[in-house]
Amino acid sequence: MMVPRNRLLFWVAMVLPFAAVGMMVSSMTAVSLALMAMLMIVASVDAVLARGQLHGIHVELPPVVRLSKDREKPILLLIHNELMKSRGLRVGLPFPKEIHSPHEDFQVILPENVRSSQFSWPCTPSDRGTFHVQKCCLETQSPMGFWNIRGSVLSPMEIRVYPSLMEERKRLAALFLNRGNFGIHAQRMVGQGRDFEKLREYIPGDGYDAIHWKATAKRGYPVTKIFQVERTQEVYVIIDFSRLSGKEIRGETALERFIISALVMGLVAEQQGDLFGLLTFSDRVRGFVRAKNGRAHYDTCRDTLYMLQPQMVTPDFEDVCSFIRLRLRRRSLLIFLTDLDDPVLTESLMRHIDLIGRQHLILVGTIKSREVAPIFQSNPVHSIHEIYQNLGGHLLWHHMRELEKKLKHHGVRLLNLDNEKMSAQLVSNYLSIKQRQLL
Repeated sequence: MMVPRNRLLFWVAMVLPFAAVGMMVSSMTAVSLALMAMLMIVASVDAVLARGQLHGIHVELPPVVRLSKDREKPILLLIHNELMKSRGLRVGLPFPKEIHSPHEDFQVILPENVRSSQFSWPCTPSDRGTFHVQKCCLETQSPMGFWNIRGSVLSPMEIRVYPSLMEERKRLAALFLNRGNFGIHAQRMVGQGRDFEKLREYIPGDGYDAIHWKATAKRGYPVTKIFQVERTQEVYVIIDFSRLSGKEIRGETALERFIISALVMGLVAEQQGDLFGLLTFSDRVRGFVRAKNGRAHYDTCRDTLYMLQPQMVTPDFEDVCSFIRLRLRRRSLLIFLTDLDDPVLTESLMRHIDLIGRQHLILVGTIKSREVAPIFQSNPVHSIHEIYQNLGGHLLWHHMRELEKKLKHHGVRLLNLDNEKMSAQLVSNYLSIKQRQLL
């Protein structure tokens, strides 16, 4: 595609007065016609010469780009110039509206005798998810500068935007430092432990419950079993992304905080030597990642979570508990992240959680609203609206207290989490469970 440049428009504007004079003065007619013809010939020749200006130019975009939400990162573009001629090029990328860039296009000078050139394009995503760029737009000018030649090159690129953990890592910086006197350190673990380690000869003072009777009968002398404290345990974060997780809390959904907290828990579990897994559900179980460790496994968990969006369906706690009962045989720490403001769904959770409560250690985390507080502990009111608002907050607070007692009766601990400190509170409870060997 060719479009006229300002130079061509300028010369057309200069010739038009001569054409007008030639129409009025017969002696100037030949001169004006000659000027018009000359301009048309030059513009036509320039258009013919410009047809191959974009031949041999290809733009290679990375097939997959991984970005973090609200963090700027450059995308590397590779331009192949097969003819290796020096030329100016204008490059444009049609980003989706969720990807912001300080530049609408780039002016690039391709050097002579260089086949490939690389440059970076900074951009900042505002939403997590997967976005696509299918082509790259190019523009260059004709040899005489009368025309712009425009074209596009197909080069599919997938942009994956993950949640940003920068703020959470700053709050939990000590957990990720392993130098000097900082970070998580090995602490003395109390108790005997559950993992079998070895057999040894009986020593006076060993308990009768520690004697291995079959080995004793086989060897002809008393043999004692030695156990070690369990070091590698399984931790699962179970995320509800039904309509309950779509509640807006200070500019973002509850699901956004659930995802960030789950990824932080994965990093902390890796530091502690535990195995980390994920389970996501709405009206049924949607995703399951078996507990493992390692960088590749963490990337798998991140790829499982970054596409989640709240669904306008009712969560099915019965299906989740049945799935856990069938698939998770080893005793594990299960951290449910959901919203329990709906009394009917809360009753459904309590009816079915007994399926897994006797085998696993369960925490249920929900984000605490700012208005949920006892009525006599709130700030002084100044209007009737604030009176009813405080009454509603008191009723919700009373509901959460009753729910906490009922869940405790089922062996489940309820965590009322602050929006900004959610990750830190989950990590604190997890480390406390590790220290006390409740698993």
